[in-house]
Amino acid sequence: MPSSTFYPSPSDLETSSEWLRWKWQIQNRIKTQTQLSEYLKLTEKETLSFEACSEFFEFSVTPYYLNLADTKDPNCPIRLQIVPHQEELTRNGFERQDPLAEEAHMPVKGVTHRYPDRALWYLSHVCAVYCRFCTRKRKVSKSLHTPGKEEWDQALIYFRSHKEIKEVILSGGDPLNLSDEKLDYLLGELKSISHINQVRIHSRYPVTLPMRIDSSLCSVFKKHFPIYLVTHFNHPKEITPLVRERISLLIQEGNVIVLNQSVLLKGINDSAETLKKLFYGLTAIGIKPYYLHQCDEVWGSGDFRVEIERGVEIMKQIRGRISGLSVPLYVVDLTGGGGKVPLPTFYLAGKTDRSYIFRNYQDELYEISY
Repeated sequence: MPSSTFYPSPSDLETSSEWLRWKWQIQNRIKTQTQLSEYLKLTEKETLSFEACSEFFEFSVTPYYLNLADTKDPNCPIRLQIVPHQEELTRNGFERQDPLAEEAHMPVKGVTHRYPDRALWYLSHVCAVYCRFCTRKRKVSKSLHTPGKEEWDQALIYFRSHKEIKEVILSGGDPLNLSDEKLDYLLGELKSISHINQVRIHSRYPVTLPMRIDSSLCSVFKKHFPIYLVTHFNHPKEITPLVRERISLLIQEGNVIVLNQSVLLKGINDSAETLKKLFYGLTAIGIKPYYLHQCDEVWGSGDFRVEIERGVEIMKQIRGRISGLSVPLYVVDLTGGGGKVPLPTFYLAGKTDRSYIFRNYQDELYEISY
């Protein structure tokens, strides 16, 4: 790794106390093409598209996560998730700025209430790393949209007055961008509402900033047990020794139930072998694969999107070949705010007067009478 003001030297990566401080990682994020080119050998295409794309959706990556990228290969799965590319500026007729209609289902600022029994609460619009396929790029990374205490108070009033809400999902941006003290306060407020019996946190920090998970944060989570944390691992390369260490801390010290939702991404994880390795890798460190998302129809995401038929075929190849504990549900979040629907592989092959005919994962036919 080249010498610079924002990286320790290569030999210090694993031992540097600064490197392992999450706030140091945030403060030393790489945000410009000049900084990025000190580490990655950018292609001409990457160089030309960087400035135009970054004006639309900010570029930012932690030194930790950038260190996982191949310095020379433009098709590296880490690199493809973080480096701006020209296709982001494409506007297909069916893509939308807010594909899930989250703003249309916003009764108070910062809260999306689409399903009757649960609400999504945006605590921050800052991320350690800005993923180029982000469904909330309309506001994520934009400081004008940063929520504050006044918005939080309005949200808490709304939660208290709507007894049908049983679960609140903390999201963003990334909610773990908040301090331990603020998280402690907000979790405490939610726990004081008698009809809310479940709190879920959606965070990519365990992937892009695993040092955020420390004993102090785990103490907060343990205090407000049970906490469900949904991570966002997309590729097995993201499961590093530091990730294993910090997920173990999260589970053992924080008593946190950890799940994962991935996005099916063209050229990154759209193969059965890659996903099998990812799902088994997650299960091995105590994370339950929960969802595999079809990439949302957000502006400029066409280059990432895999055909649904291919996604169904990939899941068909996976099911039956790895443990059921390691198989997530393949879903599409319907454009326009229709919510999630599963995309099952079709095992029912036919029906006779007296039986159903099924096709198993090996493409063999079996008959069950009724």
